Amino acid sequence: MLKHIVMWKLKDRAEGRTKAENAKMMKLMLEGLTETIQEIEHIEVGINIIPSEAAFDVVLYSEFKDEKALLKYQKHPEHVKVAEIVGKIKEDRVVVDYVI
Repeated sequence: MLKHIVMWKLKDRAEGRTKAENAKMMKLMLEGLTETIQEIEHIEVGINIIPSEAAFDVVLYSEFKDEKALLKYQKHPEHVKVAEIVGKIKEDRVVVDYVI
Protein backbone atom coordinates (compact mmCIF):
# COMPACT_ATOMS: atom_id res chain seq x y z
CA MET A 1 0.00 0.00 0.00
CA LEU A 2 1.35 3.42 -0.98
CA LYS A 3 0.53 6.40 1.25
CA HIS A 4 0.36 9.84 -0.41
CA ILE A 5 0.26 12.89 1.85
CA VAL A 6 0.11 16.49 0.64
CA MET A 7 -0.16 19.66 2.73
CA TRP A 8 -0.91 23.15 1.45
CA LYS A 9 -0.62 26.65 2.85
CA LEU A 10 -3.25 28.79 1.18
CA LYS A 11 -3.17 32.45 0.23
CA ASP A 12 -5.24 34.70 2.52
CA ARG A 13 -7.40 35.62 -0.49
CA ALA A 14 -7.39 34.07 -3.94
CA GLU A 15 -9.80 33.78 -6.84
CA GLY A 16 -12.28 36.05 -5.04
CA ARG A 17 -12.52 33.83 -1.95
CA THR A 18 -11.08 33.82 1.56
CA LYS A 19 -8.63 31.20 2.78
CA ALA A 20 -11.43 29.45 4.72
CA GLU A 21 -13.72 29.38 1.68
CA ASN A 22 -10.94 27.99 -0.50
CA ALA A 23 -10.08 25.34 2.09
CA LYS A 24 -13.69 24.11 2.17
CA MET A 25 -13.84 24.12 -1.63
CA MET A 26 -10.59 22.11 -1.84
CA LYS A 27 -11.91 19.55 0.63
CA LEU A 28 -15.06 19.00 -1.44
CA MET A 29 -13.17 18.81 -4.74
CA LEU A 30 -10.52 16.40 -3.46
CA GLU A 31 -13.01 14.12 -1.74
CA GLY A 32 -15.13 14.17 -4.89
CA LEU A 33 -12.31 12.58 -6.88
CA THR A 34 -13.28 9.21 -5.41
CA GLU A 35 -16.37 9.25 -7.63
CA THR A 36 -14.32 9.29 -10.85
CA ILE A 37 -10.86 7.90 -10.05
CA GLN A 38 -10.98 4.21 -9.22
CA GLU A 39 -7.29 4.03 -8.23
CA ILE A 40 -8.04 5.86 -4.96
CA GLU A 41 -8.23 3.23 -2.21
CA HIS A 42 -8.82 5.75 0.59
CA ILE A 43 -8.85 9.52 0.93
CA GLU A 44 -9.13 11.97 3.82
CA VAL A 45 -8.95 15.75 3.58
CA GLY A 46 -8.53 17.81 6.72
CA ILE A 47 -8.68 21.53 7.35
CA ASN A 48 -6.38 22.84 10.08
CA ILE A 49 -8.20 24.03 13.20
CA ILE A 50 -5.29 25.49 15.22
CA PRO A 51 -3.61 28.30 13.26
CA SER A 52 0.11 28.93 13.76
CA GLU A 53 3.04 30.02 11.63
CA ALA A 54 4.18 26.40 11.37
CA ALA A 55 0.77 25.00 10.44
CA PHE A 56 -0.42 24.17 6.95
CA ASP A 57 -4.06 24.89 6.08
CA VAL A 58 -5.20 21.72 4.28
CA VAL A 59 -3.91 18.15 4.34
CA LEU A 60 -4.66 15.28 1.97
CA TYR A 61 -4.06 11.72 3.14
CA SER A 62 -4.65 9.09 0.48
CA GLU A 63 -3.83 5.45 -0.18
CA PHE A 64 -3.12 3.68 -3.46
CA LYS A 65 -2.37 0.07 -4.35
CA ASP A 66 1.07 0.98 -5.69
CA GLU A 67 3.12 3.67 -7.46
CA LYS A 68 1.50 2.86 -10.81
CA ALA A 69 -1.96 3.60 -9.34
CA LEU A 70 -0.70 6.89 -7.85
CA LEU A 71 0.72 7.98 -11.20
CA LYS A 72 -2.54 7.11 -12.95
CA TYR A 73 -4.41 9.21 -10.36
CA GLN A 74 -2.05 12.15 -10.82
CA LYS A 75 -2.54 12.11 -14.61
CA HIS A 76 -6.32 11.63 -14.49
CA PRO A 77 -8.12 14.62 -16.13
CA GLU A 78 -10.30 15.22 -13.04
CA HIS A 79 -7.23 15.35 -10.78
CA VAL A 80 -5.50 17.69 -13.22
CA LYS A 81 -8.50 20.06 -13.07
CA VAL A 82 -8.39 20.14 -9.28
CA ALA A 83 -4.60 20.63 -9.30
CA GLU A 84 -4.95 23.64 -11.61
CA ILE A 85 -7.44 25.29 -9.26
CA VAL A 86 -5.34 24.50 -6.20
CA GLY A 87 -2.30 25.96 -7.96
CA LYS A 88 -4.06 29.33 -8.09
CA ILE A 89 -4.94 29.44 -4.39
CA LYS A 90 -1.94 27.82 -2.72
CA GLU A 91 1.03 29.60 -1.27
CA ASP A 92 3.12 26.54 -0.50
CA ARG A 93 2.92 22.76 -0.85
CA VAL A 94 4.77 19.78 0.63
CA VAL A 95 4.35 16.12 -0.21
CA VAL A 96 5.52 12.72 0.98
CA ASP A 97 4.92 9.31 -0.57
CA TYR A 98 5.86 6.12 1.23
CA VAL A 99 5.15 2.41 1.35
CA ILE A 100 4.54 0.32 4.45
